[in-house]
Amino acid sequence: MLKDEIVNIDDIYVPTKRRKTLNEATVAALAEDILEEGMKVPIQLRKGDGRFVLVEGLHRLEACRALGDVKITCIFVAARKS
Repeated sequence: MLKDEIVNIDDIYVPTKRRKTLNEATVAALAEDILEEGMKVPIQLRKGDGRFVLVEGLHRLEACRALGDVKITCIFVAARKS
């Protein structure tokens, strides 16, 4: 079973390909929801090349960043590089 961990947002690398899918309206809506309900689903990261690489959860990550959070809950997964 995977367990939740907490990491610094600044330690997360977002691949360029994934960054291009960012939708600011989605980030704003998620930020509002996170303020009211909290984050329900942790983002997914993999460890690679001495850093944490985002696998899933770009909009959640950016919503937390927009809210001024410096840490975020995540799950580490084994994922192939894309």
